[in-house]
Amino acid sequence: MKRMEPIAPGVMINEEFLYYLWKFKLFDFQHLHTSENQKIQILKVGTFNNNGGPDFLNGLLEIGSQKWAGNIEFHIKSSDWYVHRHETDKNYDAVILHVVWEYDVPVFYSNQSEIPTLILKNFVNPGILEKYYQLFSQPEKWILCEEEIGNTDPFIMTSWLNRLYFERLEKKYFDILELLDSNKNDWEAVLFVLISRSFGTKINADAFMNLAKSIDYKLIRKYRNETGMLEALLFGQAGFLEEDSEDVFYVHLKSEYEFLKRKHSLTPLNKEQFLFFRLRPNNFPSIRISQLAVLYEAHTHLFSELMKCKKLDDYYKILETETSLYWKNHYVFGKISREKSKRISKAFMDVLLINVIIPLQYAFRKYNSQHNFDDLENLVHSIKRENNAVVNNFMEVGVSVTSAMDTQALLQLKNEYCNFKRCLQCTIGLQLLK
Repeated sequence: MKRMEPIAPGVMINEEFLYYLWKFKLFDFQHLHTSENQKIQILKVGTFNNNGGPDFLNGLLEIGSQKWAGNIEFHIKSSDWYVHRHETDKNYDAVILHVVWEYDVPVFYSNQSEIPTLILKNFVNPGILEKYYQLFSQPEKWILCEEEIGNTDPFIMTSWLNRLYFERLEKKYFDILELLDSNKNDWEAVLFVLISRSFGTKINADAFMNLAKSIDYKLIRKYRNETGMLEALLFGQAGFLEEDSEDVFYVHLKSEYEFLKRKHSLTPLNKEQFLFFRLRPNNFPSIRISQLAVLYEAHTHLFSELMKCKKLDDYYKILETETSLYWKNHYVFGKISREKSKRISKAFMDVLLINVIIPLQYAFRKYNSQHNFDDLENLVHSIKRENNAVVNNFMEVGVSVTSAMDTQALLQLKNEYCNFKRCLQCTIGLQLLK
């Protein structure tokens, strides 16, 4: 575990802060000297190392009258060198400078010669420390920079949000690759799992994903052109057809599913995992299952069709669907309601685009060594911003939000940076500290 050193009550100096100071030379670099009073001149700070080994690689320094090329290691206390057992690791034999916040013991190479050490706290401007303290000393805030983030330069904010959006896509890319591997490189099957999960909305996402994974996709291919068979398959696998009923449609679906169940040795899920409580009727699992079945009945090669789309309206034309006839006057089996067409809304189609189709297109292209994503960026910019608590809070602290690109990027910012106080890896945090 990396050591941290308090500079004020509740505020800790950590190694990431040292990296930040070194990378941007935010200290009196013109008058540096080692703990042994040898002059240090930085010719090249080196490259930050995200992997194991020394923290900065390929630095270039002049210490005393001699030039040194090699690596640079950082610690809060110089004794951390021994805490981390670097003296036994040959990867650290090429360290040319040990940068520490506090010097408590001399440190030696494996050959017992002393490593040049820079005590960085002696050269840092107090103003930098004050800004660091101000940023990290208020843990009760929703985000640490909520009073300042709204004043961020628009160009810097736009560039950072763009990077965050693709960082979020990249994370989804690796999740999709795992799913692709488990589905034997069948992209249509991957789409079915992901789109099913989204049809479950937030409350039933896991249940719908379990449903999709419980069905070999070859059965979707086999029965998608036989009217009503997909509904029977999906409702049956979801465990909705295990009871007796006098409802004619229910009896029909149950009969069809029993045939499929015997023929393909199917095991239905427990329907109790599908929740209706506190859901708007249009989001009931029964309605979403029917819409999903009708969508796949209407499009024999849904993945291929979606990959060919160029404009937002092209996607809408494919995704626009409604329930089968029975559900026009039902929300649950056996209970008649006022007749109403239950079409997928544009807002829900946007959810599918944002969370499934665009990430899948990104993954498909990258997997096939295609690296032009400009149209995807334009597409997500053309989709209306999402409405959720995180986005609304960012808007309340002055962040401009105009599209789904912004909202997805802000979710990435909050979940991966703000929640973990990773201000020193955040462009906004770095600007505030500067």
